[in-house]
Amino acid sequence: MTERAVLVVLFDGVQSLDLTGPVEVFSGADAITGRTAYPLCTASVDGRPVRTSSGLTLLPDTDLASAPQPHTLLVPGGPGTHEPPPALVDWLRGHGPRSERLVSVCTGAELLAHAGLLDGHRATSHWAHCADLARAHPAVQFDPEPIFVRDGKIATSAGVTSGIDLALALVEEDLGRDVALTIARHLVVFLRRPGNQAQFSAQLAAQTAQREPLRDVQSWIGEHPAADLSVDALAARARLSPRHFARAFRAETGVTPGRYVERVRLEHARRLLEETCDGVEEVSRASGYGTPEAMRRAFVRALGTAPAAYRRRFHVPAPAGTV
Repeated sequence: MTERAVLVVLFDGVQSLDLTGPVEVFSGADAITGRTAYPLCTASVDGRPVRTSSGLTLLPDTDLASAPQPHTLLVPGGPGTHEPPPALVDWLRGHGPRSERLVSVCTGAELLAHAGLLDGHRATSHWAHCADLARAHPAVQFDPEPIFVRDGKIATSAGVTSGIDLALALVEEDLGRDVALTIARHLVVFLRRPGNQAQFSAQLAAQTAQREPLRDVQSWIGEHPAADLSVDALAARARLSPRHFARAFRAETGVTPGRYVERVRLEHARRLLEETCDGVEEVSRASGYGTPEAMRRAFVRALGTAPAAYRRRFHVPAPAGTV
């Protein structure tokens, strides 16, 4: 089995989940295969302990100058990326191109951008930072939508837990789907969200409405995706005129009622395809699409794939012995 050494860069203000998520995936591959598939090493600029954004203290294995050249260079994010030590950026600029894979999680992309390693490439980061990063680094095409982006040997992921999705994708590419699926089960996550999936759920993408009737409508939509979710029906539930409801909903949530319903239905259908063996026609009815063709158009538009193909790729069967 080919070894793919992973070097994790540490610095003060790093987000602990940005690094522990992918590290658990890579170390899980070692445990499952019984071999050292991903030798792991952590390093800070001077080899000294670093303090994470949550206050944890991490002890690196070594300093960057002494770290072995890795196959995969993993750069996590966190508040410490906003004003990084010049020595860290210089090291990345010099050593990043030598790695077979450059991987960032969340605002780790900011460090790669500072080092000029993302120029001319498409990348992502946490949705809340992509606009600022795009302005600061116009040579990089930052996309705030997907949970991760692959562009050649560069792989960038969105906020926090999306680093797990990206790491699972890399393991699947290296060692096969069965290994990645076993890791996903141990971590109690799904194998795997597609990279072009939106960074957040419909409920997180929209703001929570301030007024109780609108909050109740938001909750009801999520619980009843197959119901009549027309503006007229939702307005009646909120006891508002359709025009007043549509205006108020958008003002308080940031999206139109129609767009919110689209996101909820897509998310519901996606979960059913991943988690159940229900037929496509049954899923389309349960998710409010009415017909498989309507659901197919929604999937192709949002995810670039048809529901049947999505299920073949991302369905997670129940472990043997379960019901």
